[in-house]
Amino acid sequence: MSRARKEKSRKTKSTKSRGKALKVVRRQATLERVNLHAAGIDVGSTSMFVAVPPESSAEVVKEYGVTTPELHALADWLKECGVTAVAMESTGVYWIPVYEVLEARGFEVSLVDARKAQNVSGKKTDVLDCQWLQELHTYGLLAKSFRPADEIVVLRSYLRQREMLVESRASHVQHIHKALQQMNLRLDTVVSDVTGETGMSILKAILGGERDGAKLSSLRNFRCHASEEEIAEALDGNYREEHLFSLKQAVKLVESYDDRKAECETEIERYVSSLQPVTEEEMPEPPERKRSLFSFDVREHLYRQLGTDVMRIKGINAEVALVIYSETGRDLETDFGNGKRYSSWMGLSPNTKKTGGRVISSKTRQNGSRAAAAFRQAAVSVGRSDTSLGAYYRRIAAKLGKGAAVTATAHKLARIWFALVTKRELYDESGAAAYEEKQRERVLKGLSKKAQSLGYELRKVAA
Repeated sequence: MSRARKEKSRKTKSTKSRGKALKVVRRQATLERVNLHAAGIDVGSTSMFVAVPPESSAEVVKEYGVTTPELHALADWLKECGVTAVAMESTGVYWIPVYEVLEARGFEVSLVDARKAQNVSGKKTDVLDCQWLQELHTYGLLAKSFRPADEIVVLRSYLRQREMLVESRASHVQHIHKALQQMNLRLDTVVSDVTGETGMSILKAILGGERDGAKLSSLRNFRCHASEEEIAEALDGNYREEHLFSLKQAVKLVESYDDRKAECETEIERYVSSLQPVTEEEMPEPPERKRSLFSFDVREHLYRQLGTDVMRIKGINAEVALVIYSETGRDLETDFGNGKRYSSWMGLSPNTKKTGGRVISSKTRQNGSRAAAAFRQAAVSVGRSDTSLGAYYRRIAAKLGKGAAVTATAHKLARIWFALVTKRELYDESGAAAYEEKQRERVLKGLSKKAQSLGYELRKVAA
């Protein structure tokens, strides 16, 4: 199409849209003060600046330290000024003690995204920042960041500690691989996990002084796919002392992290068991057993906490389910309202941008939510399954690519999770064949509608 025809087409569309009635929300001429007793806090690593309404105190801005006595002195001053609502930016982890102290003292604390509370152009100082936060919060212009209930925050801290241990352990597993490869011991080619039962038995025997490949290969577990001959051949290497020393330290560090992880999981089980359940009913027999990386029955605990078996969803295993629960809680309808807002909060919904009547972008916004990452992990897993979700993943992947398919399937999984937790129903998987049949019916319905608009009728031809 030529440039002139494109311009003519654009003008025609613009002219047609001018007569349409637009839904307009009338804005008030002046802003109303919503929070009359609001304060703003600029949190730092060594001190914090607090601003209160001008009419509440002769000293509008004060500076406080970060020690616990200073935090309580801050809370006392806010009480004297009649402050009821406090806004602060989420600066690193420095805000956490301030938030917890003020919340415990009865203040309505709002944690806001620093990117959405940027100051106007000009000088930037700590005093101006806290006054700007106070002013914005007075007029209700700051959106409060989501923070789950305190009991869920505790569980989230335990799980994030476990995640840190798993990540730290992984670096030392790499050190084991490096030491083995330097000695040309290719244990990684014959066992899937060098820190598994077979791998650790062989590594400990090597560190104990054993060098005979036949004796080392006899330590293989019966489930290992490689034969003893293959393992013995892979363990014929150059056992140098400096590399053996590196291997010894790496193995001890891996074992140490395994012990710390076991302690963490014991604490997680103890805490989850102490939470108030929403149901005392026995969990229905699951259609399939899923492998769990935890040392306790996560499925049974989650059923009592959520009132539904979320692990019936394909791709949702124990680790993914616990992460999602600890990041978003169980009062989803109260905190998010509906499934659309729930998925949008995690950045799984299209972030549509329009200008001039045209959609210029619909990419999802960047989001560091661990819950979103867990749903994406589940989406990758479900994409290989013979389920309706798997068929949906493959259809989107063929149309838009695998990246879009992961996000779209994660969005669908989030909506399903929200529906199951809020309605406390059991998930019913229809299967890939049922999904394909529904998709075929949708396509036929669309083709029939298109044919009728052109004056034709769509009929099925007998085979």
